[in-house]
Amino acid sequence: MPSILSVQQLTKNYGSLTALNGLDLSIEAGQVFGLLGPNGSGKTTMLAILLDVIHASAGTYTWFEGRPEASANPRRYIGALLETPNFYPYLNADQNLSIIASIKQVKNPPLDALLDLVQLKERRRSPFRTYSLGMKQRLALAACLVGDPEVLILDEPTNGLDPQGMIEVRNIIKKIATQGKTIILASHMLDEVEKICSHVAIIKNGKRLATGAVGSILNKQPTVEVSCLPPEFDKLRTFLATCRLVEKSSYENTRFVLELKPEHSAAELNRLAFEQGITLNHLVTKARSLELEFLEITR
Repeated sequence: MPSILSVQQLTKNYGSLTALNGLDLSIEAGQVFGLLGPNGSGKTTMLAILLDVIHASAGTYTWFEGRPEASANPRRYIGALLETPNFYPYLNADQNLSIIASIKQVKNPPLDALLDLVQLKERRRSPFRTYSLGMKQRLALAACLVGDPEVLILDEPTNGLDPQGMIEVRNIIKKIATQGKTIILASHMLDEVEKICSHVAIIKNGKRLATGAVGSILNKQPTVEVSCLPPEFDKLRTFLATCRLVEKSSYENTRFVLELKPEHSAAELNRLAFEQGITLNHLVTKARSLELEFLEITR
């Protein structure tokens, strides 16, 4: 399948500072693709290059591979929200969106549908300056959708919002994704990427550390703690070293900490251990910490 976006060895230098360092990336149509990394990792720099706001020092990128009419002028097919949304503070939602439609040369934009999607129909006549931060961010999402772009680029779309505002924006992005649009979302928040995105690239210091489906990169497989009485300890160690259920094993504070293969459970492990004459006196399943896994990847 041709990619929506292909990035090869993208590099950006600011004097002695390297913001992007030979970054490669490929995004396919329909993906909700997260760029996940700490603040200062190069995410916004990359998005600014992809939108021709700044120029790369080296490397190339291609939008809409195999579609000359789109790749020649990709901005016509892209809606973007970078950093803080800017609107005329004394104009209302209808007026601001109409100005954006005029700039984009979009005739008769579906303002009712857009404002309904972002839950602003009841406040459409209120000046922008009276909006809460969450309402401003939702209006910015509506502005991105003017012209029905194929791709949305969102830079930290929930930044600074309270928990309710974050949930509202996330739900809107999920609804947009069901329309078949490709979404590229940059965030430093692991939870946001895990809840919204189908695919992710983890970036630190301008380098791509990992990329793939969210489920394969941010593994949610639980860990299992087991132990037994001292007379059976060596027997348990040997059993775990050869057990077909175990993906990884370590020893911490008198207990073995295991990662089981996805298709297996702690109950199966307990049964196999008992069949080998081992009685477990401690067996606890714990949800794996995504935060710790993210820190391991970015070390």
